[in-house]
Amino acid sequence: MLFRMLKLRLLNTIAPAYFFTATVVTFTLHLLLFMPTVFQSPDLALNPTMLVHIAVFLFLMGNALGNYTMTIWYPSESANETAIPVCSPDCPDRIDAHYLLNGRHFCKVCKKVILKRDHHCFFTGNCIGNRNMRYFIMFSIYTSCCCLYSLVIGVAYLTMEYSISFENPLTFLTLLPLSTGYFFLGFISGLQFFLVIMLYVWLGIGLVSAGFCCQQLLLVARGQTWCELQKGQLSDSRGTWRANLTDVFGSRWALGLFLPVQTVETVPGNWQVYHDHKHD
Repeated sequence: MLFRMLKLRLLNTIAPAYFFTATVVTFTLHLLLFMPTVFQSPDLALNPTMLVHIAVFLFLMGNALGNYTMTIWYPSESANETAIPVCSPDCPDRIDAHYLLNGRHFCKVCKKVILKRDHHCFFTGNCIGNRNMRYFIMFSIYTSCCCLYSLVIGVAYLTMEYSISFENPLTFLTLLPLSTGYFFLGFISGLQFFLVIMLYVWLGIGLVSAGFCCQQLLLVARGQTWCELQKGQLSDSRGTWRANLTDVFGSRWALGLFLPVQTVETVPGNWQVYHDHKHD
């Protein structure tokens, strides 16, 4: 158990560093390589098409980073509980958390009591719960859009710069193994090989983020958390899907779709009181 906890804590440190590194690399490639090459215009110093694509990219990345920050800024920990519960060695709960009561969990990675805990997000380094679920979902949406957008622009760059045709769907599937062999044989440059790797990184992160988003939206609509789903708890008497979505996204949900701003006011501990009253 100690070794597994060490692995979780190591992942909790590496994952945010990986996210920020991928973000910086993506930002640099777009502004210094992709945009000037894909949307180059010999007649105009400032290509309007390139400016539009830069604006779209900055909008997607700004929302992804903004919601990422809000997820960390509004943690779901209980402000009224500072004591660390002691779990027995044969604790039946998952290695990373211990269920207390009334929807409260003690996260063994965060070392805090979390209200309405859904899961521990290693990319943000904290738990996702009642206060930051809305920001996590929007972070997943915009991260997915930003990565898939980068994938499309990256493919366009490779097509123009290296004359690689992607008309055949098998081209993308065989691109990484062929590029690996060509790189070690000295047939392609390190930059080209790195760009191919980044295409697969964007594809992987984009699909995973989209999957997380769909899963969380479904759970939120059902008034359920991932922890409850793993325990096999039913979502009876948890309100309608409209009410459940409003609890997470707030009445100003439309504003939150376009800007990483606070759309619902949630005070730590309020959910626990609501939960207890609901089940009396």
